Amino acid sequence: MAKAEFQLEPLTCPTCVKKIETTLTKAKGVNSVRVLFNSNKVKTEFDDTVTSVEKLKLTIENLGYTVLTSKVS
Repeated sequence: MAKAEFQLEPLTCPTCVKKIETTLTKAKGVNSVRVLFNSNKVKTEFDDTVTSVEKLKLTIENLGYTVLTSKVS
């Protein structure tokens, strides 16, 4: 399992959090998702043999959010 953290442009409402969490949770290979509203961060744990940081980033961006940075641990 790999972990990734994405820094987003400011989120405007709790609905944004739910939208991102719901979509990423349904993505293949994603084990867990946590969106931190106050710090505009998305923390994920995923199977890097099934998906990638780039795919997760693209998923977030396709929802209409801007990913400023991403880091893998």
